[in-house]
Amino acid sequence: MAWATRFLVAVAFLAVGVIFSPETFGSRSDGGSSALSASLKLAHLLSFATAWGAALWVTFIGGIIMFKNLPRHMFGNLQNKMFPAYFSTVAVSGAISVAAFAYLHPWKSAQPPERVQLGFLLSSLGFNLTNLFVFTPMTIEMMKKRHKVEREENIGEEVGWSKNREVAKVSPKLAAMNKKFGMIHGLSSLANLMSFGSLAMHSWYLAGKINL
Repeated sequence: MAWATRFLVAVAFLAVGVIFSPETFGSRSDGGSSALSASLKLAHLLSFATAWGAALWVTFIGGIIMFKNLPRHMFGNLQNKMFPAYFSTVAVSGAISVAAFAYLHPWKSAQPPERVQLGFLLSSLGFNLTNLFVFTPMTIEMMKKRHKVEREENIGEEVGWSKNREVAKVSPKLAAMNKKFGMIHGLSSLANLMSFGSLAMHSWYLAGKINL
């Protein structure tokens, strides 16, 4: 199924949900303000769910599976294309969540719990923007340089780290490259985990608001 077809199907299901929502049939008495509130809540929920789902998959499932099954250079080149798209998606989703939540809970009139939650959402957005504009470009640049060194050593087509670590023991150049790449990648991973943790804290807040 083509991307456009998938998108249209998702929009169609969303439209059906909106049509059959209680606000559509006038079960609330405050008219336009209720419709606006419901729309903002929907935008916040969908954006949060998108950011949470993407972060969960990339951080704990998809990336690990790819690393364990793809040749390292192929895995790195795939990450080179995927990470900018991933961080952009989560950042845009996070920005929408922040905007909707801030509109629904203005800072001056918000209760302390809502202010704390806005802080979590802003923290998640900040960490993602840092990854998108700082750590990801640095990681990609270092990865390309290390790939070049590894090709000179005739490694990089294996799955996992074994040959890299073996060659690094006798290659100071590769060892230094590994150390620098590991530091930058570690900072990027830490920022990603901090963002995920902030979203996790907000999920507890949302769960407490749901009546099932």
